Amino acid sequence: MGDVTPASLAPILLVLGDEELLATRAVTEAVERARSVDAQVDVREYQAAVLTVGEIAEMLSPSLFGGRRLLILRSGQDARKDLVAALLAYARNPDPEVQLLVLHLGGAKGKAFADGLRSAGATVVPAAKLKGHRERVAFVRDEIRRAGGKCTDDAAEALIAAVGNDLRELAAACSQLIADTDGRISADTVSRYYRGRVEVTGFTVADATMVGDVPGALEALRWALHVGVDPVPIADALADGVRTVARVASAGRGNAYQLASSLGMPAWKIERAQRQGRGWTPEGLVRAMQVAAECNAAVKGGSDDRAYALERAVFSVAAARQGSSR
Repeated sequence: MGDVTPASLAPILLVLGDEELLATRAVTEAVERARSVDAQVDVREYQAAVLTVGEIAEMLSPSLFGGRRLLILRSGQDARKDLVAALLAYARNPDPEVQLLVLHLGGAKGKAFADGLRSAGATVVPAAKLKGHRERVAFVRDEIRRAGGKCTDDAAEALIAAVGNDLRELAAACSQLIADTDGRISADTVSRYYRGRVEVTGFTVADATMVGDVPGALEALRWALHVGVDPVPIADALADGVRTVARVASAGRGNAYQLASSLGMPAWKIERAQRQGRGWTPEGLVRAMQVAAECNAAVKGGSDDRAYALERAVFSVAAARQGSSR
């Protein structure tokens, strides 16, 4: 946290965004900082929708007993016009002993209030939902760093593949990894830690195959089979990977969030498929779909050597991609 002094506490804080974890964390950190300056700080919470102008005057007036105050106003986007006017007037000349923290979802509703606070010099703390895959990778790396560890990009990617996109779950997973390791987190660390999660290993094989990383795909495949993962979900994941890239490629270029509703899949999955689809041609994808179907039939039809069927599929899908790029 570093040295916190009364002068370093922002008189007005605007926590802007609809990601609950980030907003909650911003409030917790503000309270901790205020308490490090004054252990007896008076922390009060209000709901913007029910707060009246009369109550504002009382909450902002100097305390008879002195001491610092931290006033937390939740759902700032729901504040009525008279409340907004009174708070913006205060924000232009705030009391140095009072810190006002306003939580605002950041949408169109109540936008004038958020804009007014920003214009008055409020310190903005971003708390918007993370939209892109890269933002989530940066979030994971930052979580590990905050806890005193180190994390590579591919380790963050592996953790997101294992845990999903929910920030609370990602934050908890980062804490757990730091607690259970020496703090240096690699993709191998994550793989070992989550080796029991069948769906992860299947998609790890598929993701590597779709970008032409044959050594990575084979290593993941052999490791998954070695630790007892059933071949069926791996074959399913490979088929799903090819099918998803083909569907996204056929939808044409476009923003992942615009395509999400028409394709009926989450934006993060579309973004990943767009990345994986680079270098593929329609003919190559048709061939890869045939390979995936043959692999599924062999694996589910009781082939004598299901591991060989999966390995052959990895080589054949990668060959279809190489044929695309020539």
